[in-house]
Amino acid sequence: MNKKSQTAKQCRDNIRKLKEMMKIMKYEAPTEFGKLAETISEWFAPIIRMWRFTKNNGITEGFHRKMKLIQRRAYGYRNFENYRLRVLVECGVNL
Repeated sequence: MNKKSQTAKQCRDNIRKLKEMMKIMKYEAPTEFGKLAETISEWFAPIIRMWRFTKNNGITEGFHRKMKLIQRRAYGYRNFENYRLRVLVECGVNL
């Protein structure tokens, strides 16, 4: 699973393997693994989508973190335009 996304065939193979592992965890392993299998089954569809299409909101979260850091360092900005310019500079936008 080194690629960013997988083909449909690879996903089907992984789904089959995951279901087999969940069955083993649920019926043959200690109870803690049974709880893990239940959690995985609750999140089964999002896990499969993550394998097929690896998209996340990491970039957006990074920008929000930078914006909060700017606000914390400045103890708030009174002028929104100055705050906006500071965010653009910190996020690497050429003005």
